[in-house]
Amino acid sequence: MSQTGQAQQPTPARRRVLICDELQLDPHSLNRPGFDIEYVVNMERGELLRRLHEFDALITRSRTTVNLELLEAGPNLKVIGRGGVGVDNIDVDAASRRGVLILNAPEANTASAAELAITLMLAACRGIARSDAQIRLGLWDRRFLGREVAGKTLGIVGLGRIGSQVAQKALGLKMRVSAFDPYLPEARFTQLGVTRAQNLDALLAVADVLTVHTPLNDETRGMIGAEQLARLPEGGVVVNAARGGIVDEAALADALEQRRLFAAGIDVYSIEPPPPDHPLVGRPEVVLSAHLGANTIEAQGRVGSEILERVCDALRGDVTGGAVNAPALDAHTLELIGPFMNLAEKLGRFLSQLDTGPAHEISLEFAGEFPADTDPVFTALLIGYLRGVTEETPNLINARSIARERGISLVTKDSPRSEYYQNELRASVSGDAQTRRVAGTCFGDQARMTRIRDYRVELAPEGHLLVCSNIDKPGAVGLIGTLLGSAGINIAGMQLGRNAPGGKALFVLSLDSRPSPAMLDTIRALEVIESAYVVDL
Repeated sequence: MSQTGQAQQPTPARRRVLICDELQLDPHSLNRPGFDIEYVVNMERGELLRRLHEFDALITRSRTTVNLELLEAGPNLKVIGRGGVGVDNIDVDAASRRGVLILNAPEANTASAAELAITLMLAACRGIARSDAQIRLGLWDRRFLGREVAGKTLGIVGLGRIGSQVAQKALGLKMRVSAFDPYLPEARFTQLGVTRAQNLDALLAVADVLTVHTPLNDETRGMIGAEQLARLPEGGVVVNAARGGIVDEAALADALEQRRLFAAGIDVYSIEPPPPDHPLVGRPEVVLSAHLGANTIEAQGRVGSEILERVCDALRGDVTGGAVNAPALDAHTLELIGPFMNLAEKLGRFLSQLDTGPAHEISLEFAGEFPADTDPVFTALLIGYLRGVTEETPNLINARSIARERGISLVTKDSPRSEYYQNELRASVSGDAQTRRVAGTCFGDQARMTRIRDYRVELAPEGHLLVCSNIDKPGAVGLIGTLLGSAGINIAGMQLGRNAPGGKALFVLSLDSRPSPAMLDTIRALEVIESAYVVDL
């Protein structure tokens, strides 16, 4: 007790953050209340493996490979921050599987990366690198003829943050701009003043200059190969300032050798740094730079401050910025869908306690009007279900990964209306034995179950629920009430549902305490009872 007679509050544990790669940081930014931030420029991997268990969060750049070995060395890791856009040096699936949040700072270097792509395009078209090299050798060659970009068509693969800025800058250069991005709505193309290509082949057919701005993954690796380069107009120019491996470098070198293409501008490579015998290194018509997309004074300052800020916010519980493997839920979104997430988790917990055998499919139907992005609601259903069937701790980051690894198909559906409510969540789990269904709605921030199997109910999903199927005859509930009373178990509430008088019925009793296994066996032995089980919420 303190001198004032009040108990001393425990001091909150300080969160520990390790920055293991070089970042441009204001030294004062490392001094944050509640945090111990250690900055070791380009930490050796052996030391990192030895010490990572001490930290709650790790911040890297592209130098450090965050693989399973590193993740296992950091059992206390909650957050990994990647300064910059790409996270291809991080095993995101392995991190998600362990419930580790991955953050990046995608906006910090957007302007710098877009400017570099335009610079490479202009330098390639005008032969800047070739002329620079000749002058340094004492040669004065004015015979080279470059190409103007005004009036030409720039083809962009990927119209995200960087691709959009490249488009705007190209329009300022009086270029026509066409783009292929199957994940964007038509309205975004209209807003940017960009022509939408219906597929990659259609884009290649019109692109005097082709630039790629996509992540590197299984879908995009080798996306621009020999076949695609052959579809470009004669004398085309190719730019890659995104990720090495999207453009097949050997195929690009062949197209330049055959003089089908005029030039190229390359900032990224499948192997970095590229070896001396790399097929593009010796070609005079190729402008080369050393992965410099984010390397401006302004971008580096933004990357360091943004990723540190986001990692610290995430350790406090705020994941509204830069989340790679979890939904970013701001306060407004949480206000809108928070009650439905709570309801969905309760429905999942209810379903996990029913006997369906191994789950093959989990489905959630959104019936009626829903106010915001519903993906987190479905994830909340999975969290509730998986918490009862796996030894792992599911969360917003790893729930979908855990479900898929268990061979469970994940299905969402939308229905324009609900027959009885403004909106209703209808969840089901299909297994070897059968399919179980439940449903619920929200009245304000209050969750209510509205259906169990084929029976309409209305009850609060909380506490100990005794769910009984019975033949609809008088006295069934009374018999069970007497048995529970003899065991000292109080009934706090009751809900009845039936299909037709005299047919099958269902009733749910909210209990103050859980019946013993022996009591459940006694209830199940009653002639009017078909099944009885307890669900703990």
